[in-house]
Amino acid sequence: MLSRLPAPRAASLLALPFAFALTASAPAADAARVTDGGLRWLAATQSRLGSWDAGGRYPAAMTALAGIALLSEGSTPSGGQYAPELRRAVDYLISQARPNGLIGDPLRDDRYTYGHGFSMLFLSQVLGEEEDAKRREEILRVLSAAVEFTGKAQTVAGGWGYVSARDGNGFDEGSTTVTQVQGLRGCRNAGVPVPKSIVDKAVAYIHGCTLKDGGVQYSTKGGNGRPAITAAALACLYDAGQYDDNYVPRMKQYCETHLGADDTGSHGHWHYAHFYYSQVLYREPEQWDEYRRQTYAKLIAQATPVDTPRGPGYRWNQGYIGPVYTTALNLIILQLDNACLPIYQR
Repeated sequence: MLSRLPAPRAASLLALPFAFALTASAPAADAARVTDGGLRWLAATQSRLGSWDAGGRYPAAMTALAGIALLSEGSTPSGGQYAPELRRAVDYLISQARPNGLIGDPLRDDRYTYGHGFSMLFLSQVLGEEEDAKRREEILRVLSAAVEFTGKAQTVAGGWGYVSARDGNGFDEGSTTVTQVQGLRGCRNAGVPVPKSIVDKAVAYIHGCTLKDGGVQYSTKGGNGRPAITAAALACLYDAGQYDDNYVPRMKQYCETHLGADDTGSHGHWHYAHFYYSQVLYREPEQWDEYRRQTYAKLIAQATPVDTPRGPGYRWNQGYIGPVYTTALNLIILQLDNACLPIYQR
């Protein structure tokens, strides 16, 4: 996963009573207010170039995730409250497309496959909403080259590492593999050709990382089962159309054991884990309502009030990477019921 940055300063003591007042029932009005405030804060923190970053790092990944959060509100680059920000985000990521198909800057980002995968996902969701024919053609060109890059970056084992197989001497691991597969699924859904062999190899890689108890280890080379990677891998199998996969029941049971909505996060990467686990349970209506109630209550209680030029805002300071990352992930979770993005729909 992305490496840790220093945590932002905690909310002031004056803000704490307000945050704690948002109690466990997580009423819809509170969720809507916090979500709206989070979106305002994200929009206000976009750079003039159209990007977001994590303390100067991971600009492609942060821009794509922030863009997905804004898309989840219902805005598109062509219309809606956050259309200007989305247009700038698309412009920025297109400007980061390299001749070899990579979306990102390998000189600034030592884990560029995250940004590449999230950028494929974001731009693939934008493609169907783009009304300008010339612009659609440009995005389609970038995505087609990006898919080709991803295929070439895949390791012999079927996974991906923090960089391409060539640059990383064949190293791979689970979280980057999931990012590529979800990006590829978004591209395929948008009409971009994706060779089936790439996805088949990735699914086999996930199978090879899955232990008997359903936990998914760091890579095929070893390690214990990890709840966050297991949730991400499960979402990945769903995105790959593997709903009836023989591995899915074991993985779901493992996640139910380790990722209840009230878990304390002792496994690490709580927000990353629930970013993916929420996508899984959203597709399971009989489990979604209770999970949503508990998870939304936790997210609302953790939100930190902030001022923005557009009015009261919120952000989340918890997590390893920084507030843009954590806020974007949480906003996507809070807006799954909007069903605005094809990749997250039931």
